[in-house]
Amino acid sequence: MRLLLVEDDPELGRRLSDRLRGSGFAVELATSRNDAEDWPDVDKMGAIILDLGLPDGDGLDLLRQWRDARVETPILILTARGSWQDKVEGLNAGADDFVVKPVRFEELQARLNALFRRQQGSRSNVLEAGDLSLDPVARTVAQGGRAVAVSKQEFRLLHLFMRRAGQVMSQAEILDDLYELDAERELNTVEVLVGRLRRKIGRTRIVTMRGMGYRFDR
Repeated sequence: MRLLLVEDDPELGRRLSDRLRGSGFAVELATSRNDAEDWPDVDKMGAIILDLGLPDGDGLDLLRQWRDARVETPILILTARGSWQDKVEGLNAGADDFVVKPVRFEELQARLNALFRRQQGSRSNVLEAGDLSLDPVARTVAQGGRAVAVSKQEFRLLHLFMRRAGQVMSQAEILDDLYELDAERELNTVEVLVGRLRRKIGRTRIVTMRGMGYRFDR
């Protein structure tokens, strides 16, 4: 899953990006309001982590702009502003959560997972499809109650498939979710990962839609 981190502090941006990547996310970093405002596919992000004190404008105005433009991506504010008035203003402007710096990474990750659960209309972290289950917090996959060993990229792909079960996704869409914009990517990467997953969870679960992409069936 791709995240957009809007953070002007270079050291914090680097450290937080590294921790998020270590947890299996693909992270794009914008260091100013202009960078974030001009981001080409902000509506396709899994979530946005937004600082408010940006060098070229207020992140709150950017948040309102995105919501006015019908950007429905979950947005978590991460800021040093900690008054109750700031929190109320941020949530009323359309933020899904508000976290005050400094924060432990474990709490930030838990709040992101809570956003994803609400987006999916679920109270449980675990995604299920038949006898297959995936826990994005524990980063485990099981089938029929038995653990399935998957690589980091296989986990990301299966997570994407299970979040969007029943939807047809092109290879380009899948690559956009798995990799950061400036990362090297090849379309046959998706074919290879799909082949590996099929061998591990069964060939019938992931359906090839000729000329269109793939569909994950529950």
